[in-house]
Amino acid sequence: MQPEPAPVPQPAVQPTVLPTAQAAAMRAGDRDRDAVVQRLQEAFAEGRLDDDEFDRRTRAALTARLSSDLAPLTADLPQASGTASVISPAVAGRPPGRFAIAYKSSIRRGGRWRVPERFRAIVYKGNGHIDLRAAELTAPVTTVFAVAYKSRIDVLVPLGVRVDLEGFGVSKGWSAEEDLEGRLPADAPVVHIRGIGYKGTVDVSTRPQDSVRTLPA
Repeated sequence: MQPEPAPVPQPAVQPTVLPTAQAAAMRAGDRDRDAVVQRLQEAFAEGRLDDDEFDRRTRAALTARLSSDLAPLTADLPQASGTASVISPAVAGRPPGRFAIAYKSSIRRGGRWRVPERFRAIVYKGNGHIDLRAAELTAPVTTVFAVAYKSRIDVLVPLGVRVDLEGFGVSKGWSAEEDLEGRLPADAPVVHIRGIGYKGTVDVSTRPQDSVRTLPA
């Protein structure tokens, strides 16, 4: 009687593992994009990103389709402090300033400053610079009243908000091709610009102009 042949060992079945790139390529949602934009705003306020880099990365975040598109945008930045937010809740203490007036001089607001629900800027024969890109908005809807009498007021708005313009002497500094509002979630913050430019102008843009036009006296 012939002995039975020894069983041939079968190779172990290895579990299927998705490649790292494929596993990371998940669809990005509004919350994912918002979180990256908020981190970029904080880094911009800290001086880690210049105007061009901040603008480029923010646009890339708002148009990202996959999580793998978002990761490189903050890979070279330190961990967030956990305090950044497009809308900052009210805190105890002194409320944010509600107006700024310049008479033959200039006003400037920028960086990580707290913006009230309604802010008024009046400039007479001077210049105004109101930068909301890294600001802490204290309400879902923010209204900026800007009056430029023989003056120029530049208002810089963040890319992650809806912008509504009203008044005369108010110009919009971006084209339809650059308009990303159609990609924003329904609950995105809103910034209303109510402007009056008498022999002057109120210019609204998402980034600084290459050159500042001067107005005649």
